[in-house]
Amino acid sequence: MDKTFDPAAVERRVSDAWERAGAFRAGRPDRVNAPPFSMVIPPPNVTGSLHMGHALNNTLQDILCRFERMRGKDVLWQPGTDHAGIATQMVVERQLMERQEPNRRDLGREKFLERVWAWKVESGGAIVNQLKRLGASCDWSRERFTMDEGLSRAVAKVFVQLYREGLIYKDKRLVNYDPKLQTAISDLEVQQVEIKGSLWHFKYPVVDQSGRDTGEFITVATTRPETMLGDTAVAVHPDDERYRHLHGQHVRLPLVGRLIPIVADSYSDPEKGTGAVKITPAHDFNDFEVGRRHDLPLVNVLDADAKITLRENEAFLAGVLQSPELNETVTALDGQDRFVARKRVVEMMDARGLLAATEPHTHVVPHGERSGAVVEPWLADQWYVDAKTLAAPALAAVREGRAKFIPKNWEKTYFDWLENIEPWCISRQLWWGHQIPAWYAPWGAVYVAETEEEAIAEALGDAVTRGIYDDKQAGEIAEDPVRARELLTRDEDVLDTWFSSALWPFSTLGWPDETPELKRYYPTSALVTGFDIIFFWVARMMMMGLHFRHEVPFHDIYIHALVRDEKGAKMSKSKGNVIDPLHLIDEYGADALRFTLAALAAQGRDVKLSTQRVEGYRNFATKLWNAFRFAEMNNCVHLDACEFSRNSVEINRWILSQAASATTEVSASIQAYRFNDAAQAVYRFIWNIVCDWYLELVKPLLAGSSEEEQRETRETIAFVLEICVKLLHPFMPFLTEELWRQTRAVPASEDVLALARWPDLTGYESSEDEAQIGWMIDLISEIRSIRAELNVPAAAQILLVFVDAAPEIAARALKWNDTIRRLARLSEIVSAPAAPPGAVQAIVRQTVIALPLGDFIDVAAERRRLQKEIAREEKDGAKLDAKLANPDFLERAPEEVVEENRERRAEARARVAKMQAALERLAET
Repeated sequence: MDKTFDPAAVERRVSDAWERAGAFRAGRPDRVNAPPFSMVIPPPNVTGSLHMGHALNNTLQDILCRFERMRGKDVLWQPGTDHAGIATQMVVERQLMERQEPNRRDLGREKFLERVWAWKVESGGAIVNQLKRLGASCDWSRERFTMDEGLSRAVAKVFVQLYREGLIYKDKRLVNYDPKLQTAISDLEVQQVEIKGSLWHFKYPVVDQSGRDTGEFITVATTRPETMLGDTAVAVHPDDERYRHLHGQHVRLPLVGRLIPIVADSYSDPEKGTGAVKITPAHDFNDFEVGRRHDLPLVNVLDADAKITLRENEAFLAGVLQSPELNETVTALDGQDRFVARKRVVEMMDARGLLAATEPHTHVVPHGERSGAVVEPWLADQWYVDAKTLAAPALAAVREGRAKFIPKNWEKTYFDWLENIEPWCISRQLWWGHQIPAWYAPWGAVYVAETEEEAIAEALGDAVTRGIYDDKQAGEIAEDPVRARELLTRDEDVLDTWFSSALWPFSTLGWPDETPELKRYYPTSALVTGFDIIFFWVARMMMMGLHFRHEVPFHDIYIHALVRDEKGAKMSKSKGNVIDPLHLIDEYGADALRFTLAALAAQGRDVKLSTQRVEGYRNFATKLWNAFRFAEMNNCVHLDACEFSRNSVEINRWILSQAASATTEVSASIQAYRFNDAAQAVYRFIWNIVCDWYLELVKPLLAGSSEEEQRETRETIAFVLEICVKLLHPFMPFLTEELWRQTRAVPASEDVLALARWPDLTGYESSEDEAQIGWMIDLISEIRSIRAELNVPAAAQILLVFVDAAPEIAARALKWNDTIRRLARLSEIVSAPAAPPGAVQAIVRQTVIALPLGDFIDVAAERRRLQKEIAREEKDGAKLDAKLANPDFLERAPEEVVEENRERRAEARARVAKMQAALERLAET
């Protein structure tokens, strides 16, 4: 074996071995009758690059898949990528601009889409190779893309069926509109940005029944003055006595002259501002709901470029009398950018004496995640899914336990969203994506069909029924492809990317065809995903899976948390604290990164990642590598015919018992999605039990025992190390596969660890051997701890006294005398009825031990040192306590700073407790 493990040299070789063996293929001939285990990868954007969230998510999925594969199951981990409508279109449009080529609209839809497909072939999907570098054991032969022909057919079928069932419809509602991209976007693509702006207070004159000013005003406040042009009411709370006399009255909208009602609605908060709010149903989501309750008109005053549109705006002009004021407003504002108009509206209100006040105001403003533009709530005709109807079965499935969230607390998030669900806007004003399968006829009808041919046939039949064509005319058009295509105009919008993603668990298996894969692998076994897409993806997959397959798409839904920096801060480019997983893989290897993420992935707790942790787990890999080199140097070989249950050497029986316990703990933890517990269990077994204890304890056996004991020990070492690589394989696949390859006689192409059987050590547990060896380890550990706490010189050979020990303890001490003395650095081991005067005492498994240390340390000086250290720690701890008890600090400090201080306090308490224990030991002397 090489002296050190070199991940860069090994990872490509191991990946090739897996590929040659077809290790990750579902439906292997040798597993035809095996129980299935299936998962779908959350499809990353085809434009994407591996970030730390991907690394965590896919590491956890891979642990599950490798574990179940080794347990003999027929595993399908379905890979694929998402077409990522906005992101991909932006990449290609930027490329055209950088190359100074014609833009999207100059190219036209067909030519532009050709360029997007060309980009996808050439540059898309880089993230797939990055996932392979991470070690993701997907069945890559089954890789899918959300715009594959098969998946596109599934999308069309779902749209048409839901439309015919009345669950998809077109409606005029508010959407998140990005004026830079000129499309509706989902809530997930909106970022709330805190800005320092202004709050303007406007006075609206109250009028009487004849429309004359009464001299009274209602003052309203707004951060978006330009939207007042679309106001259609002022709302006051029904119980607000200040305005009770105005219920049902009207105000005149300044600058416009429109008379708008004063409505009583609980949306208005009497404790906030003046208690009166302007209602603009076409430009605010809350106002839209108020408008529906009071049947208010919708006046949209912004066009697709977010410019003021008034002159040709029928809704704006409806019911407004022509006046010099209106003409001035139209002249001054029509066609102006919204932010220019904002400034002018304020100036015009001020000039009329209607600007009551202006005050600084910090508030959050929605911005497009990709464009950076301020997003507008915008009234538009869009396609919607009746999500409320589809949500009912999805709610019932989780309530009835057919699908469960892990951790369980995420159920509440799921329930809250589904119980208050709004119609799902599924249309996007883009070109890249699944074009909506709806065609419009000149006579005003819409035809929704899976293909253009079906739509034409339906339209011609309908035209004959309507008397637009006779049978002969319809037949002639049907036989002329050019005329047939010109008959209808297809809807230009595409579907929200989440629409196709919602079908992912069954569309990737061949649906709408009833394929063997669909029958075998649906519903899938588990889903691993982040909490931020419970709404956007998990819930929608539940809706679609239940509606079209009548079964939940997955049984277990494991929700992992965020990966943050080492201080607990969220990673962001602006903070400069983003950690690139590919850089860590280059520096430390994929295994070290994977193990770090798994070890920190406690349920419900964010991962605090530091490069030091990754480096530490690289050292763990080196530790195991060195253990195998030790085995190689000592000719340790595992023969399949070995029968370890007949081991005669106690230490060899003990390690097999420990291996059995570790296997049980790792297995149970992975099955319970306690990835950190599983990682810590395998780490503890390999580093502490095997490397630190077992290999140290057997060195004398390898050097000087009988030939039979040496043979048994060598075979047991080899067998235990084989258990180590099997338990570690789901976490560190490259290292373990390489160790397996180097220490097996069979070539890697014929025998890969990824397909080896998970350890079964039933019957190897031994409480008797643990009582012997475990006692010895606890004894040595306690002595080492005391030496370290009390600064006993490393070279000092000290006396160990067993105080009034039971006969079996004395016998055990005699049996292991040489080993205990060697590893605890003792001069002698004796028994006595009482502890020597001044000796430090401790209890090990109910037996008192004493260590006379007066010749090795200055007890008084050591007491003073510990007291001084304790006082210093307690002083620092008091400062931290004061800070953590300060409500102002807790409220104002970033979450990660508060958490860091809590951790420092906990660490300080632990140090004090340790020193107090050491001081108490000295107090007994």
